[in-house]
Amino acid sequence: MTDTIARLKDAAGLKGWSDDPAEIAPHLKEWRGKYQGESALLLKPDSTEAVSKILAICNETRTAIVPQGGNTGLVGGQIPFDNEIILSLSRMNRIRMVDASGMNMIAEAGATLAAVQNAAAKSDRLFPLSIASEGSATIGGNVSTNAGGVHVLHYGNTRDLVLGVEAVLADGRVLDMLRTLRKDNTGYDLKQLFIGAEGTLGIVTAVALKLFPQPAERVTALIAVRDPQSAIDLLSRLQTATGGAMSAFELMPRLGLEFVLAHIPQTADPLSKPSPWYVLAEASGGANGHLEEAMESALSSSDLITDAVIAKSEAQRTALWKLREAMSEAQKPEGGSIKHDVSVPIKDIPAFLKDGIAAVEKLVPGVRPVPFGHLGDGNIHFNFTVPKNGDNAAFLARWNEIQDAVHDIVNRYHGSISAEHGLGIMKVHEIERYKSAAELDVMRTLKRTLDPNNILNPGKVVAI
Repeated sequence: MTDTIARLKDAAGLKGWSDDPAEIAPHLKEWRGKYQGESALLLKPDSTEAVSKILAICNETRTAIVPQGGNTGLVGGQIPFDNEIILSLSRMNRIRMVDASGMNMIAEAGATLAAVQNAAAKSDRLFPLSIASEGSATIGGNVSTNAGGVHVLHYGNTRDLVLGVEAVLADGRVLDMLRTLRKDNTGYDLKQLFIGAEGTLGIVTAVALKLFPQPAERVTALIAVRDPQSAIDLLSRLQTATGGAMSAFELMPRLGLEFVLAHIPQTADPLSKPSPWYVLAEASGGANGHLEEAMESALSSSDLITDAVIAKSEAQRTALWKLREAMSEAQKPEGGSIKHDVSVPIKDIPAFLKDGIAAVEKLVPGVRPVPFGHLGDGNIHFNFTVPKNGDNAAFLARWNEIQDAVHDIVNRYHGSISAEHGLGIMKVHEIERYKSAAELDVMRTLKRTLDPNNILNPGKVVAI
């Protein structure tokens, strides 16, 4: 093993590795504190060639390795649990190319999502993927987890934004598929194997991404509604009124908003009285200047809402979005939180929320439900906070019991137990309860074929 470590350090190059426990420590802990890993070596290559050499050595010596981007994952997929080597792509952070006329760009995996967005903006283009952790999350991690975010309604998941990938296979071979073509019908779409695979089939080192025109108009509103069904009906009306220009439609409960107002500085309730539910809606589009008029008209004539405010400046828009984006952070001061990242058909969301909340309240009387998220694409962050003055440890100890109850209801509604966070280690065995034997067999076949020695992020996504 000592010889292998020396070879890996050499392959990573100058400044490309660390065995300093202090430097490694931040890479071992997931930000929620649910997972703590162990590793004695951190590799930090700065080129695809170096990644290729590293994986060839790992495959030859059967040395397990865990790829890591910005360490913002929420299911433990980026954590080394059995003293595996960590492969950080943080130094591979270059924007290789922006083609404004062709509406595409190529970025290395370690570039942060914010850096990718900014590079596009400098060329008057938009890269629409947007998540709360975009300042530290990397584009390689986004691709490897098929991140969703708040604009899936209009632009799709990360999978829909990728034109090509560069990936290194377990044996060190490099697949250069950085094509920027919109049409390429030459057989299997191999890039899709690596999108959402969480580094278990190969290491994504660079990506070719779709860009879009910067929206000339953006209209953002916080809307009070009586119930989730009213929100769903409102989405349909707003889509019609804006000609399909809705780019975000986020559901929030009053309790979640109260947590934000109590714990997040410089936040305020922009409406005059409380409502049981809210929607943060945003439309964006071209230069006809009619979106705000269309939104105002649709809202003023709607019997589905009880109140609304439309942002009249970028500062007001930012303030409204802060209420939504801070909802996860605001739950921390309230105590333990058991979280679920699920999706169900949009039409079934009201019934799912009713059944899911009732099931958990039966298990834990006094539990505080905070379901929020991307109503426009059916993805709900179905979270529960410990009862007021409750025992955090005792509550969190029931995570699996509560998770099983929720996931069984999700399955009943033909939904998914992981809408955008991935499977990681958290759900690697949980998924076996819901996927068919045929699906699992194909997943295992892919894993064994592309990574026969099981060196790439072992124990994540699919058990073999």
